[in-house]
Amino acid sequence: MIYVKRIVLDVLKPHQPNGLEFTSAIAEQSPGAVVKLTVLEVDEQTETVAIAIEGDDLRYNEITEAITNMGATVHSIDEVEVESGLE
Repeated sequence: MIYVKRIVLDVLKPHQPNGLEFTSAIAEQSPGAVVKLTVLEVDEQTETVAIAIEGDDLRYNEITEAITNMGATVHSIDEVEVESGLE
């Protein structure tokens, strides 16, 4: 089995929800995970942010669903770390 341990996403998000609300909603999808948001660019209506998420078994589909539910779009996966578990 493969476990996603770290993922960094390039995301375009509206100004609202703010960064704290945005990262909290993502963290709710991955209990025990650490979520870090870095603002890369700001324009009139949107922000380009890098979202770094670290945990034991991240669920990409649930994370991206939370992101799109807040009106944001994932542009790319910029970094990923996986671990092969012994069965």
